[in-house]
Amino acid sequence: QVQLVESGGGLVQAGGSLRLSCAVSGTDFSTHDMAWYRQAPGKKREFFARISSGGARLYDASVKGRFTISRDNAVNTVYLQMSSLKPEDTAVYYCNLLPNVDWGQGTQVTVSS
Repeated sequence: QVQLVESGGGLVQAGGSLRLSCAVSGTDFSTHDMAWYRQAPGKKREFFARISSGGARLYDASVKGRFTISRDNAVNTVYLQMSSLKPEDTAVYYCNLLPNVDWGQGTQVTVSS
């Protein structure tokens, strides 16, 4: 059974940075494309970044140039480096495989103005 454990969230001021991690177990991590999603209060969960098994990256326009997705196959972990954070980035952040499996608990990111 695949398990996803997100961590690294917190409270940060606008303009600040955070690095999220997502530890993956129960599958051959290196063979999967991975993605980050977020769900803001009162909104649907939305995709915003992905990284292929080969390292190719794709970003939504809302985060392009501010967020960087990366992976370390040696430790079965996908990362999200977030910079120039804005209050509208406030959300619960999730990672998942592509195609998706059961979701983890997510990690809360709150950006104060």
